[in-house]
Amino acid sequence: MKNILKLFYPELFFTFLLMILGIVIMIVSLGYGFGTLRKPGPGLYPFFIGLIILFFSIVLIIFGLKSKSTEPLFTKSGVKTFLLMVITFCLWIITMPILGYVLTTFAVTYAFCKIMKLEGWLKPLALSIATALFIYLLFDVWLYIDLPRGIFGL
Repeated sequence: MKNILKLFYPELFFTFLLMILGIVIMIVSLGYGFGTLRKPGPGLYPFFIGLIILFFSIVLIIFGLKSKSTEPLFTKSGVKTFLLMVITFCLWIITMPILGYVLTTFAVTYAFCKIMKLEGWLKPLALSIATALFIYLLFDVWLYIDLPRGIFGL
């Protein structure tokens, strides 16, 4: 009975909702059709995304039910981290047209690293450079998708 009551904990309840979302995605994608291996239909990708969501939700529910932890969902430092992440995301959206996608992604990745308490300055800097470079190469060079350039042309 205790395990069933755990389903009403906020984390497990959200995971349960994700499981239902995965099932709904799979059902709706069946209506679009899978196509063939040579010519995949529009329902193939959403079906497998729904399947992945369903699978990981079930895994999280199982581990959540087995967990003996009754820690609060949000601690004081957790709320601070969450709010800083939300503010950083908002700043990312606001500054992207001004500074450009690559430069903003670099700055936001560095900020996320510091918010998540990644040690030192070299690791966050390396991760930020690698992320910005990867985004640039993937979208601008390989996929030929124009990213917002900003005032510096980056």
